[in-house]
Amino acid sequence: MRRLTEWNSEWNRWWVRPPWRDPLVAVGQFVLGTLLYVAGLDTLSSPGGSAVPLWVRLVILGFACVGSLLRARRPVVALGIGTVALVIDVVLHASLPIVLVMCELLFASTLYGSRRLARFQVCVAAAIPLVTLAAGLALMADWREAVLLTLQIATVPVLPVWWAMNVRNHREMAAAERVRAEQLATIADLDLRAAVVAERARMARDLHDVVAGHLSAIALQSEAVLSMAGHDPATARTVLGSIRENSVQSLTEMRAMIGMLRADEGADPPREWTAPARLADLERLLDSARANGLRVEVDVARRDQAEAEPLPSAVDLTAYRIVQEALTNAATHAPGARTRVRLERRDDRFVVEVANDLLPRVRAEGDRRAERVGLVSMRERAQAIGGTLFAGPDPTGWLVHAELPTKGLVS
Repeated sequence: MRRLTEWNSEWNRWWVRPPWRDPLVAVGQFVLGTLLYVAGLDTLSSPGGSAVPLWVRLVILGFACVGSLLRARRPVVALGIGTVALVIDVVLHASLPIVLVMCELLFASTLYGSRRLARFQVCVAAAIPLVTLAAGLALMADWREAVLLTLQIATVPVLPVWWAMNVRNHREMAAAERVRAEQLATIADLDLRAAVVAERARMARDLHDVVAGHLSAIALQSEAVLSMAGHDPATARTVLGSIRENSVQSLTEMRAMIGMLRADEGADPPREWTAPARLADLERLLDSARANGLRVEVDVARRDQAEAEPLPSAVDLTAYRIVQEALTNAATHAPGARTRVRLERRDDRFVVEVANDLLPRVRAEGDRRAERVGLVSMRERAQAIGGTLFAGPDPTGWLVHAELPTKGLVS
C-alpha cells in the first residue's frame, strides 16, 4: 500500500501536474498568438489586421502569457494577470490571441483553484449570457442581433468553465474512489491482523491445555511415587509407567503443533500432526486421571446415537479439551476426590459435565479459585463454537457444565 501511494504521488507530479507543463503552455500560446498577429488573423471583427502596432500586441500577449506560467500554482494571480491583459486589449481593439489565452486561464482557474473560486466562476459564467441578452434586447432593435451577440460573448466564459468543472468533478470522484479503496485495503489488513491474533490465542490455548494437563499429571504422579517409594514397588512401577505415557503424549502433541507451524505451505503435514485428540481417546485420559488418584466414574448417555451420528470435529475436540482441563483441575485441587464425567448427545447440542466432591474448605473458596484453575480456557473454547460453560461450586462440590451446539458445524 505504501508503494502504491508513492507511485500515485510520482504520477501526479510528472503527468497530472508536471512542472514543465505550464511553461510549455505559455510558450505555445505566445507562438500561436504571434503567428495569428503576423498573418493578420487576430482581429475578431473583420480580417485584415488592426491599426495597433505589432510590438504593442506582442507586449500585451507576452504579459498575458506570464499569467499562464502561474496557471496551476497560483490560479487567482494568473486569472488577474489575464484579466488586466484582456481589458487593455479591449481598449485598444479586442484580438483573438488574448481571448484564447483568457479562455485557457478561465479553464485553469476553475480546475486548479479552490472550490469557492470555481463556484464563483460558474455563477459569473451563467450570469454573463443573461446580462448580455438583457442588454442586447434593450439596446438593439432586432432581437436576432441581440441573440447572436449573446452567443458570441457567452462562448468565451461558459465553455472553458463548464469543461473545467466536468474535469474537476471527475477528478474528485476518482480521488474519492482511491481513498475508499485505500480504506478498504486498511480494513482488510486490520481484519487479517485480528485473524492472526485470534489464531495465536487459539494456539496458545491449545498448547496450554496439552502441556499443562500432562505436566500437572506428571507432577502429581511423581509426588505419589516419592511418597510410596520402598513401600509398594508394584504401584510405584504402575505410576511411573503412567508418567512415561503422559510425557510421551505431551511431547507428541507439542511436536505435532510445532510441526504444523513449520510445515511448508505446499506440503501436506504427516497424518499424526493433523489428527487432534478426540473423545475416542477419552479412555486413555481417564486412565491417566485414575493414576493421579482420582476416582472417576463415566456416564455416556445415548451411546447408540453418538456412534450413529459423529460429532462435528470442533465439538469433539472442544469436549475432549474441557474434560481434560476439568480432570486436571480436579486432580490438582481435589486429589482423591470422587469425580463424575457425564456426556450426553441431545437433539441440537452436546452436554459435557464433570463434577467432583470437594472438602468444605475448598468449596468455600470456590468463587475465589474460579479464575485460577484454568476455567478461562474452557470458557473460551465453548464460546468459540457458540456454546456455553458454567464452572463453579454446587451443593455437592465443584461442577463444570458445558453445552455445545451440534447444528451448523462441519462433522
